[in-house]
Amino acid sequence: MIEESDRDSLVKYRLSQAFDTIELAKFLISNEKLVIAVNRIYYGMYYALTALALKNSFETSKHAQLIGWFNKEYISSKIVDSKFGKILRNAYQNRTKGDYDAFVSFTRIEVELMMNEMTCFIEEVKQLLYK
Repeated sequence: MIEESDRDSLVKYRLSQAFDTIELAKFLISNEKLVIAVNRIYYGMYYALTALALKNSFETSKHAQLIGWFNKEYISSKIVDSKFGKILRNAYQNRTKGDYDAFVSFTRIEVELMMNEMTCFIEEVKQLLYK
């Protein structure tokens, strides 16, 4: 169990990681490292989501459980627009495909769209954190 003061620090740290990942993904896209950028795009969302889960005292090391928690608590209850659930699911699937499948490629346009979705997702989570 995490102490409350440690929890607040960890929430801030994870959100900071998410915003740092936006910059890293931009760098990777500009250098045509698109599959790696897709990985970082998902992880930017994951870091933000981890911050939200921590704030709500939900802890897990499993990505699928974290995504399921978000869908149950925020999408199903209509606190957050369902588009954010789709953005997260697609990012997770693309990251998995890029990390584990052979000969995967993404176009720059696809990855730039994912990048924009990640930025919107992180901003949405930031709003939820500081309501």
